[in-house]
Amino acid sequence: MCIRDSSLRNAVKHLGYNTKEVTSIADIEEAECIIFPGVGAFGHAVDVLQERGLAPALRKYISEDRPFLGICIGFQVLFGSSQESPGKRGLGLIAGDVERFSTPGLSVPHMGWNQLRRTKSSLLSKGGKSSDFLYFVHSFCVQPTEQNKEWVLTETDYGAGSFVSSVQKGRVCGTQYHPEKSGAEGLRFISNFLESSFSGALSLESEAALGEQVGKTQLSRRVIACLDVRSNDQGDLVVTKGDQYDVRETDDHEGAVRNLGKPVALAQEYYELGADEITFLNITSFRENVLNDLPMIKVLQAASEKIFVPLCVGGGIRDTDEFSALEVADAYFRAGADKVSIGSDAVAAAEAWHQAGKQATGTSCMETISRKYGRQAVVVSVDPKRVYVKSPAETTHPTIELAEPQGPDGERFCWYACTVQGGRKVTDLDVFQLVEACEALGAGEVLLNSIDQDGQGKGFDLQLVEAVKRSIEIPVIASSGAGTPHHFVLLFSQTPVEAGLAAGIFHRKEVGIDEVKAAVAGAGMPARGAACGRSPQSDGEDSYNCCSSPCALM
Repeated sequence: MCIRDSSLRNAVKHLGYNTKEVTSIADIEEAECIIFPGVGAFGHAVDVLQERGLAPALRKYISEDRPFLGICIGFQVLFGSSQESPGKRGLGLIAGDVERFSTPGLSVPHMGWNQLRRTKSSLLSKGGKSSDFLYFVHSFCVQPTEQNKEWVLTETDYGAGSFVSSVQKGRVCGTQYHPEKSGAEGLRFISNFLESSFSGALSLESEAALGEQVGKTQLSRRVIACLDVRSNDQGDLVVTKGDQYDVRETDDHEGAVRNLGKPVALAQEYYELGADEITFLNITSFRENVLNDLPMIKVLQAASEKIFVPLCVGGGIRDTDEFSALEVADAYFRAGADKVSIGSDAVAAAEAWHQAGKQATGTSCMETISRKYGRQAVVVSVDPKRVYVKSPAETTHPTIELAEPQGPDGERFCWYACTVQGGRKVTDLDVFQLVEACEALGAGEVLLNSIDQDGQGKGFDLQLVEAVKRSIEIPVIASSGAGTPHHFVLLFSQTPVEAGLAAGIFHRKEVGIDEVKAAVAGAGMPARGAACGRSPQSDGEDSYNCCSSPCALM
């Protein structure tokens, strides 16, 4: 049913099970087990159910207590309605409605790795620990009430309150989090569900003791590995990294493209070392249409078959005479991406939004992609560059007073101009104007780079990060400048940012992802555990349960 289910399909296949897509009422009636993956908006999901005439059959299937797992939107449609899509009705099988997070100052979407507080025992939790982190990405949630209490399996805290993070009654269950993107812990959950479903278990209830539970769950700080991918002079895709966006080996820009490894192999290594997300930036796509860029599509396909944390991809996502940005995003999502990163086109859309008096047209790439896949699927990559001034009076743009003079003529003030075309062209749009517009146009996250700090190894631009994060509600990923684990500690302790990203220090083995995690945890901040890439059923060699009957995917 879901437009983008390649991630879940790969996870199920990885565990040794076959899948079959649900396309008819007969598929539902004959299914031994159904998983409803969740991507996109609530309204789109229920519309598809209604348009294909599947809603009555699915409601009947679930009401008969047959094996069912709903994920994210697939979990939310079990309830009556959602504020995301007024007037649209869910299946109404569980009491309650889906509401937007409303705590002032809270980053929305709730994005990242959080924990679960179990309210009852279940076979689904077998092998798990209360300290495990699972991956969430959602703007809307269900509140626990007396009316839905018998369904609630776990709760999770965010901001001042808590929400229902999973439900289970009999053989029917659902998760607000994405187990297929939650590393070994998520794979274990899916494995428990499938094993119980195909074993003929009459219920997922467990008589095991509940055990010690976390008090207040915590949202982990995310550490993201970024791979800049481009073709070298021989036409091979390689991971590269430059200083201030120059990826050639020599200062005259005529040397060979710096080759730091193969994309899929490096991504797999970072996953196994505990990276919370992997970002691929196709830095040649502004010259080539991504739909004709088969090697990059194949990189995503191969990576998504073995990597079970979120994958983000950027490069070439724009409208052209041949393809729309939405069609490019479709191709990336089908190949296994969970998010797409938009760069230069976001600047153009933001300029148009401001020129139109902060009015949206509904046609920008951010709007079209978020409308279909949800805000959480759209990341805006921002490439600001300092413009030094002697006084704030010299410019109409907001300025930042630096801790010490850093300009070429001893200037202590600067504003941040947005750049396009890989940092080669500077615009008159400042970084605050850009992120304000992008948030209004449907972006769910900002990847905040810094041309001045890129490749310098002197730490993140904390003043820039702090100011941008305070100006918007959506999550921010800080990038550019990390050289030591302590730089991440400073980032997370001195700014409210949700995630930090690095590239070169990981590729050159100067710093390990596990070292960063240890430093962050050692400073008293939550950090998801390191080695997490191995399947829960694997001990050395891969060994999985196999089932000849397919699991039906909605």
